[in-house]
Amino acid sequence: MPGLTNTAEAARKPDMSALSALVDSDLKRVNALILDRMQSPVALIPQLAGHIIAAGGKRLRPMLTLASAKLVGYRGDRHLALSAAVEFIHTATLLHDDVVDASDLRRGLATANAVWGNKPSVLVGDFLFSRAFQLMVEDGSLDVLRILSGASAVIAEGEVLQLVTANDIETTEEAYLQVIGAKTAVLFAAASEIGAVVAGRPEEEIKALARFGQSLGMAFQLIDDMLDFSAREAELGKSVGDDFRDGKMTLPIVLALKAADDTERAFWRRTLEEQEQTDADLGHAIGLLRKHGTLDATMERARFYAEDAAAALMLFPDQPIRRALLDVIEFCLQRGY
Repeated sequence: MPGLTNTAEAARKPDMSALSALVDSDLKRVNALILDRMQSPVALIPQLAGHIIAAGGKRLRPMLTLASAKLVGYRGDRHLALSAAVEFIHTATLLHDDVVDASDLRRGLATANAVWGNKPSVLVGDFLFSRAFQLMVEDGSLDVLRILSGASAVIAEGEVLQLVTANDIETTEEAYLQVIGAKTAVLFAAASEIGAVVAGRPEEEIKALARFGQSLGMAFQLIDDMLDFSAREAELGKSVGDDFRDGKMTLPIVLALKAADDTERAFWRRTLEEQEQTDADLGHAIGLLRKHGTLDATMERARFYAEDAAAALMLFPDQPIRRALLDVIEFCLQRGY
């Protein structure tokens, strides 16, 4: 894989520690800005927003903005507020997702909608979207506004498309890839791209970072969808099999349906389309995925996108921040092993 782990480094398990260390000082400033901008005289807003923001995650998307700016040698401060805007967009989509999915758990903690209900979660999500747009406008760049507002619109389209394809066993691989490209990868791409935009870098570098982020986001979501059928609950921060129970048409299922005989197809129709499930059905579903090798096939698709993400970074000189981003790509893949 171009740019990824070589033979000499094979024994070293990749993680995000190098990237975290390289952007640590900037990320602390971004976190302070996030805390400041989520404040409101309406007490429920910072209370609910703080619940999901404090729940953590690795802040991967804003870190991509910080890293891409560092990769191209940016020396200003604009990337800080835009990283906060990226995190607000992401957090708003999580609040809305959890309502749509009726989720009770995220990263091992109760979701905001489980604690406060659906209406406050949706409205605070709207507030965070608005804060993101305020930060974009304050930056003053029409290019940045175009990229991030465009990403926000595509994310919403992806959510609607996922609703349309849910419980539909005729969903194609192409439709699935369209969903995750819109739902997940577009914000990875935008977060990476704007680091080069604020630095005024050539179009070639801007496009390379957008390609890197898009492909990384695709790999990231493919691995997440695979792990729903193969990981321990503690690793996911959600219940294993949630996607199956919700009738989401993720790639492991789409590929299993393509290979299914009549009996297997009837099983998928009952459990996914008709939503008639027993306690034993998840285990049977996982057995069918293993029978047809669709978890391994999903992993291969993720590796394809990871290779493309790594190739996009080869435009830039070898330096610690590029190596750290290559580590993030490999770390994404390692989650699936």
